[in-house]
Amino acid sequence: MYVADSRGTPAAATDAARARSGRRSAIAPTVFALGTVSLITDVSSEMVTAVLPLYLVTGLGLSPLGFGLLDGVYNGFSALVRLVGGHLADRGGRHKAVAVLGYGLSALCKPLLLLASSLPMIGAVLAADRTGKGLRTAPRDALISLASAPEARGRAFGVHRAMDTAGAMLGPLTAFLILRQAAEGYDAVFTVSFCVAALGVLVLLLFVPSRIPLAGPAGRAPAAGTPAAGAPAEAVPRPSPKAALALLHVRPIRQLTLAALLLGLATVSDSFVYLLLQHRLGVPDRWFALLPLGTAAAFLLLAVPLGRLADKVGRWQVFLGGHAALLLAYVLLLTGWQSPALPFLTLALHGGFYAATDGVLMAAAAGSVPAELRSSGLALIQTGQALARFACSIAFGAAWTAWGDRTALGTAATVLTACAVGAFLLRPSNSPKEARP
Repeated sequence: MYVADSRGTPAAATDAARARSGRRSAIAPTVFALGTVSLITDVSSEMVTAVLPLYLVTGLGLSPLGFGLLDGVYNGFSALVRLVGGHLADRGGRHKAVAVLGYGLSALCKPLLLLASSLPMIGAVLAADRTGKGLRTAPRDALISLASAPEARGRAFGVHRAMDTAGAMLGPLTAFLILRQAAEGYDAVFTVSFCVAALGVLVLLLFVPSRIPLAGPAGRAPAAGTPAAGAPAEAVPRPSPKAALALLHVRPIRQLTLAALLLGLATVSDSFVYLLLQHRLGVPDRWFALLPLGTAAAFLLLAVPLGRLADKVGRWQVFLGGHAALLLAYVLLLTGWQSPALPFLTLALHGGFYAATDGVLMAAAAGSVPAELRSSGLALIQTGQALARFACSIAFGAAWTAWGDRTALGTAATVLTACAVGAFLLRPSNSPKEARP
């Protein structure tokens, strides 16, 4: 570990040197530093996420539709600010500053859950928390892509997501232990969550460089329409909302954005998956917080191998394969198969879905987005995906309330199949070149 100074050295210089050297085996120190921040932050976030469905549905008595609305806010509200966060980060290269703002805002929201007891109040707190996530996600991913050599981006994102997922495993386990020991279990979970989140912000401030110099052609995305090395400064795209939206004129970016949006329309929220498993298996409430551990364990084990596979065989192919795993998880939940292996297989497929899609999509997108607009371009794709998942959460909650859980999930599986076919037809025509530099 190292301490970053205000100029972004020596860590940023090390990252740039490694990118220029083209060493496939090198993972930049910035990636590990950001992975540590994400690990700590995910312990905090997943402590809340693990208990939130039960707290809202059982503790506050919300209907599936009410929970779907809140879950849509929790997972989709960040879409409204991702483009803002990406634009602010690209202007002057303030990726770290915007990331700190996002992580800090999310940390401050944790103790506010202690005061929220009604649907509007909880919704407002969750909206603010997701605003923080929206602000930080694109700048963080931009820092990872800028610090990594193009041919190793899949692996770099895999390493980051694996560290992030280690926190996602520790979070539910911590919440489970707190609920077993504390008299006021939910209040204790929210309090500890705030303390852990504050530690993550501190690590970000101390150990992540403020700036990462562009590494030249070897460390820079070969975007369509991007000026070559030595081009005049006025030819370089200047960060602005108009320039960010103009990225949709680049065919690979437009295709990735549409495909991510389409597949997001049939991606049922994690919380609903865990509630469905609880209903199928009759899991006691005190064990509910452990269900996310299965997803996190599979994600942790598969993130790096699938990231490396994406670098070798094609990121788009791995991305679509992840959605096939999600569809199979839906099918398992729909069958009447009774076996002790059911929860393990379902959660393994669920984690495999995230390992094959989360970082892989960003690695694929980075190959078409110029470095000067890296945060804005990644935010553009993330926004479409988040808005689609927001709509899916609301629609699934409404379908569950009206028709029951099995019919709702069967509809989601059918829609996912149709969307996967559409996404396959939308696949970037030059994806092999981007996926295999």
